[in-house]
Amino acid sequence: MGPQGHGSDYECCERVVINVSGLRFETQLKTLNQFPETLLGNPQKRNRYYDPLRNEYFFDRNRPCFDAILYYYQSGGRLRRPVNVPLDVFSEEMKFYELGEHAIEKFREDEGFIKEEERPLPQNEFQRRVWLLFEYPESSTAARLIAIFSVLVILLSIVIFCLETLPEFKHYRLVNQTAGSNTSEKIEEDDIPKFNEPFFIIETCCIIWFTFELLVRYASCPNKLCFFKNIMNFIDIVAIIPYFITLGTVIADESKSNNQAMSLAILRVIRLVRVFRIFKLSRHSKGLQILGQTLKASMRELGLLIFFLFIGVILFSSAVYFAEADAELSHFRSIPDAFWWAVVTMTTVGYGDMRPIGVWGKLVGSLCAIAGVLTIALPVPVIVSNFNYFYHRETEGDDKSSYHHVQSCPNFSNSKKNSLASNYSGSDNMMEMEEGSSFNLSNDRPKENHTSKVNNPSSINNLSIETDV
Repeated sequence: MGPQGHGSDYECCERVVINVSGLRFETQLKTLNQFPETLLGNPQKRNRYYDPLRNEYFFDRNRPCFDAILYYYQSGGRLRRPVNVPLDVFSEEMKFYELGEHAIEKFREDEGFIKEEERPLPQNEFQRRVWLLFEYPESSTAARLIAIFSVLVILLSIVIFCLETLPEFKHYRLVNQTAGSNTSEKIEEDDIPKFNEPFFIIETCCIIWFTFELLVRYASCPNKLCFFKNIMNFIDIVAIIPYFITLGTVIADESKSNNQAMSLAILRVIRLVRVFRIFKLSRHSKGLQILGQTLKASMRELGLLIFFLFIGVILFSSAVYFAEADAELSHFRSIPDAFWWAVVTMTTVGYGDMRPIGVWGKLVGSLCAIAGVLTIALPVPVIVSNFNYFYHRETEGDDKSSYHHVQSCPNFSNSKKNSLASNYSGSDNMMEMEEGSSFNLSNDRPKENHTSKVNNPSSINNLSIETDV
């Protein structure tokens, strides 16, 4: 057996001996040839590690990892990490043996890695700088300051929303009521805001910032369609719409006073929608993002929880109604009336506004409380497990997140490219002649050529965030 690259020298049943740090593995050549783009499947690549004296290929690499690497060839593409091998070590071995991006991505998904997310950036330099400034707070100091200012404006808007409902800040008015020939005056709350009120002025300033931020981000985003598909951008739009509806309602109310009741109803609904502005904080809070991811991943468990509670409410509300049917002071006038008691009891809240009086009713109440504890406790560990998974994935990813950039240099001439290609080719030939060489040239190339810091956004075309668990 020899490393010569002639196809006639290699038969389908020919065996190949691979020595990994002193541990010898033996397999058939056709097994390796299933993946010709990999290090072991390509004759030219693996010949660099051929030892003619021992008639074997020698790799000074991690031995436990090679069991899984060889199984990848034997199984036709199934990659399983050994239990006693750390993730980072196995990832390095996959890169060394050049298993390919598809195999690595599939392995990352099986291991629970965060899938590499490609986020395109605008091609225009000024547009790209603005997009990074408002979309990625971690990209620069100025972006962090803008994010902090935005959070303060959101908090100020929420505080104003709460303070204006205090009695000392409310406005009242006299309303004439006519009943037959009698006319009386009634004091009622004035929900229509005045343009000269401090709360309205502060709210206007906050809305100006929210609108400016939304328009700037929309103008600088690389994909206008994907901009509206983002749930966070939808929340930003919902946060500013109530103000303009309120403004239009007030202006219309001043011109037509006969629709004042309808205007007040609209204003009260719109004021309720303003509370959703608090979700704007999720753009700047990883904790809220983790909570959202947890709820999304636990929808099946939450659905089962609601379904179990629904069954329990129907069952125990019916039971307590018939158990208390003969009681004179029964609080349960009907089965639907007992729904509230069943929900409060199963969730272990226990307001006490409705309670069974008889012995049988109390027995049903006891069973209802026990069933509620068991029903809620069963899906909770799964939800907590999902939360821990997303939490650790996010926190551990903070140390390993990086921005990758790949672009061609327009000033790089073809002659220089050919010169570099010849240099790399010469280096390959020299490595074939050296004994005991165990490092691939691709691993020695500096990684700085493929990465760039976000502080220099002019040289970034694509933003890729990689996070490992």
